[in-house]
Amino acid sequence: MFPVTGAEPSQRPVSALEPWPDTVRWQRISGDLIWVELLRLAMLLAVVLAGLGLGWALSGHWAFGVAVGLVLLLGAWRAVAIVRAVRAWGYAERENDLLVRHGLLVRRLSIVPYSRMQFVDVSAGPLERAFRLATVQLHTAAAASDARVPGLRPEEAARLRDRLTALGEDRAEGL
Repeated sequence: MFPVTGAEPSQRPVSALEPWPDTVRWQRISGDLIWVELLRLAMLLAVVLAGLGLGWALSGHWAFGVAVGLVLLLGAWRAVAIVRAVRAWGYAERENDLLVRHGLLVRRLSIVPYSRMQFVDVSAGPLERAFRLATVQLHTAAAASDARVPGLRPEEAARLRDRLTALGEDRAEGL
């Protein structure tokens, strides 16, 4: 990136490729979501490895051994990616909109104006409930603009849901 001429050394140049605005206070999601995602991965790996192990035991073909090794290698890579991906999630409440960021390789910043929200949904599957986590899902008229914030404590999810619902009703545009 080329430096901006005349900029003070302490100021970072603004880039269209830098999606995380430094002017907002980002809230992090719970680190317990890492354990939820790692457990999901472990369950998937157990099923795949059991199938490959059974195939290897029945046939004795070396390709099953190679496949087991590849699955274990990909599983380890995915575990590292899960940790980093969960830490990349964040959200920020501003005066007129909610910002949600996530992504490692492809960074994504969703900006959802309160006036465009149709409803807010809170969900928690069995693993999330076991770790006392919930996901807040924002729904707008455009399906592509729906945003979600996973890994919230139930109290924070309820607070965010109530706040977003109240702000959405106050700022509704012709709904």
